[in-house]
Amino acid sequence: MIQIAMLKAQADALGLRVFNKFPSVQAPQDKNWYSIKAAAEGESEQVIEVYIYGEIGAWGVTANQFIQDLKAVDDGTSPIVVAFNSIGGDLFDGLAIHNVLNRLGERCTARVDALAASAASVAACGAHRLVMASNAMLMIHNPWTWASGDAEDFRKVADALDQTLEAIVASYKRKAPDIDDAELREMIKDETWLTASEAKNLGLCDEVIDGVTVKAMVGDGGALRRYRNAPEDLLAQLEQQPEDPPTDPEPQEPSPQDPPTPTPQASAAELAAQIVRDCAEAGISNLVEALTGTGTLKDEASVKAAIQGAKAVRDLCISARLPELAPGFVKDGLGVEAVRARLFDKLVGNGFGEIINTPPPEDDLPPSGVKAVDPGAIYASRKPQASKGAQR
Repeated sequence: MIQIAMLKAQADALGLRVFNKFPSVQAPQDKNWYSIKAAAEGESEQVIEVYIYGEIGAWGVTANQFIQDLKAVDDGTSPIVVAFNSIGGDLFDGLAIHNVLNRLGERCTARVDALAASAASVAACGAHRLVMASNAMLMIHNPWTWASGDAEDFRKVADALDQTLEAIVASYKRKAPDIDDAELREMIKDETWLTASEAKNLGLCDEVIDGVTVKAMVGDGGALRRYRNAPEDLLAQLEQQPEDPPTDPEPQEPSPQDPPTPTPQASAAELAAQIVRDCAEAGISNLVEALTGTGTLKDEASVKAAIQGAKAVRDLCISARLPELAPGFVKDGLGVEAVRARLFDKLVGNGFGEIINTPPPEDDLPPSGVKAVDPGAIYASRKPQASKGAQR
């Protein structure tokens, strides 16, 4: 069992977040990054299914959330299948999930549906069995971070990274005890992308199963582009245009004996008043203009749904410390999952607020359409506001 409490305490003391990152498969319901459910009663074998489709950590599934949700459905005897399609995330959350899966024993199977990179590969190797789709990949590499301070502070950070590397090595060797230590460390250092067959040859994978087409990651891929050795076929997916949404079926002609009941249409003035009123009640009055600019609100039901979605978008932006992006996301009609992906890629692309596990290439640029953070400009814009507040 990998002991991580001491490592995490040391990292917390240094102010570090160490990152090691980068749906027969059913699509996760509502395209959620994370879902967990038990099979319906009456089935021959009740299997608890967990889908970790996205980042491990604050932007996807945290270890605490995973543990609490699993406890709620686990009967102590049912088989558990954890499906991964993740670029990784917080290393300590990945190690914690690794240990949780390890404690489940023989009834736990990890299944890599498309990609288990970095912290996700660490987590998956905690399962008793690890199976991979024939077209899936496992990626392993070094942790990395950024820090500030004097020389002594940086020495402590380097020591912490060395210790977290040992935890990563231990997680893989628990799954593949016969793997050569020197070879494993070299692959981790070089950022190695393993096919299913390569992972099986190394002992990290127990079985290769038939593969299906599953998107390799969520979002526009800013995080995936940061990796040094990301396979070209995965990068090619980022250039593909999104699929067209399904068209509505042809409307059925109403039966002569059952004429349709006309739906009353609210006037533009009534809708505008409702938007202003509902936004005020939801605490998002600053998004009134963005909502009215979408041009898609036609009735009371659509307004209420839009208000709910806008509030969720606003909350995500606040969590990312980028509240100024909320109006643009709302006006563009982006849903919660799309916003979460864009915020994640923006933060990773700018190196803001996160500690990632491999240093970006020197010529790495922020994702297209994303401006780099300019601390000087931010300070200059906020200083007059602070002065005004002090004079009140």
